[in-house]
Amino acid sequence: MYEPGRIIDLLVPLYGMPVLRPSGDPLSELILTLLSQNTSDVNSGRAFISLMRRFPSWRAMAEAPLAEIEAAIRPGGLARQKAPRIQAVLRAVEARFPDFDLGVLCALPLEEVRAWLRSLPGVGPKTAACVLLFSLGFPALPVDTHVERVAKRLGLVPERMTAERAHGHLEALVRPSDYYIFHMLLIKHGRRTCSARRPACSRCPLVECPARAEPPVEAPAGPA
Repeated sequence: MYEPGRIIDLLVPLYGMPVLRPSGDPLSELILTLLSQNTSDVNSGRAFISLMRRFPSWRAMAEAPLAEIEAAIRPGGLARQKAPRIQAVLRAVEARFPDFDLGVLCALPLEEVRAWLRSLPGVGPKTAACVLLFSLGFPALPVDTHVERVAKRLGLVPERMTAERAHGHLEALVRPSDYYIFHMLLIKHGRRTCSARRPACSRCPLVECPARAEPPVEAPAGPA
């Protein structure tokens, strides 16, 4: 089994070295990640842009009729499920931070922030980790479908382990300073090479992958 550091060394020449630049906008990251659940990045991005254009402030969004939120996020899919979740999250945020400013979370201990994020409606380990890593700059390792698939094929995560448990499992294996690099490289690898249905094993640099497709065995040559 490859060590995470070795995986990074082998994938960087293929995809480049990712550089973390935290956005510093935790609430936007939180809402965008909620919208990204069970949909593509393109669709969730459209829904987020539509939502931000429709409402002048987070407070206006929290107080708006639910149907207006549904209409705004319809381009992202699952609007009926996501609209009440978004509004519930905004109201929970307002209850603790009346100005909707989550920037103060940077000054709190990591696990306290993670626990609070996980307490919000619809926020699981991946959503919490995305906010921690991409916006606040905390060491956290989001495990999406690509990261989970590639990690399981490489033997880093047991095949039957749930995605929720995989977060803690991978965070224990990967150096905290490598969380962002590892996350981004496995996503790129999962999208471009190690796809779900037809992984391109022939061009994969991780030649010792346990799930690597074996080349066809040639029949022995007959007598000359």
